[in-house]
Amino acid sequence: MGLRQLLDRVAPHFEKGGRFEKLYALYEATDTFLYRPASVTRSTAHVRDAMDLKRIMILVWIATFPAMFAGMWNVGFQANSGYAAYPELLAAAQGSWEGWRLWLIAQVAGFNPASLWDNLVHGAAYFLPIYFVTFAVGGLWEVLFAVVRGHEVNEGFFVTSVLFALILPPSIPLWQVAIGISFGVVIGKEVFGGTGKNFLNPALTGRAFLFFAYPAQISGDAVWTAVDGLTSATPLALAADGAPAYFSSQGTDWWFALLGIMPGAIGETCAVAILLGGILLLITRIASWRIVSGVMLGMVATSFLFNTIGSATNPMFAMPWYWHLVLGGFAFGMIFMATDPVSAAMTDTGKWIFGGLIGVMVVLIRVVNPAFPEGMMLAILFANLCAPLIDHFVVTANIKRRMARHVQQ
Repeated sequence: MGLRQLLDRVAPHFEKGGRFEKLYALYEATDTFLYRPASVTRSTAHVRDAMDLKRIMILVWIATFPAMFAGMWNVGFQANSGYAAYPELLAAAQGSWEGWRLWLIAQVAGFNPASLWDNLVHGAAYFLPIYFVTFAVGGLWEVLFAVVRGHEVNEGFFVTSVLFALILPPSIPLWQVAIGISFGVVIGKEVFGGTGKNFLNPALTGRAFLFFAYPAQISGDAVWTAVDGLTSATPLALAADGAPAYFSSQGTDWWFALLGIMPGAIGETCAVAILLGGILLLITRIASWRIVSGVMLGMVATSFLFNTIGSATNPMFAMPWYWHLVLGGFAFGMIFMATDPVSAAMTDTGKWIFGGLIGVMVVLIRVVNPAFPEGMMLAILFANLCAPLIDHFVVTANIKRRMARHVQQ
């Protein structure tokens, strides 16, 4: 008799709420996390599909890999380029408390910005600790709530953890990473009942908390490059400040922005890598093509509107839609955040409206609000709040149309 069969046989005799029941819940959570759920469909009365929650979450996790590796390379390239231009910064960093990270890098690579390996290792030295802290702290909260509630741990945190780590700047302190993911998991999801019951995206909720609680470590010009003492503004910030001819004087053109060779959050810079992951999600129907299309149409239409209106004092009015696509977190938010099936609209018509609202809001925030040139995070969270209302009006309108057709008959 195996361990599972033995525990299943004695589980009904556990004292309700007692220590053994909680230990059994912990074992059940670990077992179903690694293998398969304890209860599965056995009869022929169910419609079956090859795609279950575990496969969905794993595919989303895999879809982030292109953005992850491209982001790590870019973090290393930006840092190594900074050290190549200012060698004194490298010497100063090696003598500081951050020297442990540079020591690890030096064991397997160098600091040459022309080396693919050096850049990738340098970026990994910043991303992997962020991801480890995110996974360890957030996973602890997930297991704790699963044990207390007596239900299994699902694979949803796989996606939340990697998305949260990818939307952070490389220089963020690790203790803030722990606080941010704790807020996102506990306040953004678990207090509402866990996976499937949250109305806000947990990863964005954690990042929004960090943005308002610790703005110095999550925004500004000094956080996007993993070099202490080196400031490097993102192209979106340069555009808001009136950079001429879209950054040509800063050495950044559209193709560089498309490939993600620019300062920014770890996983948000390379639009090509993000769209590659998006193709996988759209082909497997995990991401809604209606939401993605709605976000694009809303952004393009609003960009054209501001381009037509124009402004003599605000250069953001002139930014065309194809620049909005590759700058900031637009591409990443459109593919991975807006398409979250739990916090997005559920109806087909509602998905169009939901996506369009995000596209309109992100350009509105970027162009009209000079204090916050990004906008994608706030646009998605605002749409999350409106999603239940959107679905309500769509369902109500459908009911009224059916009633009208019935009366006519």
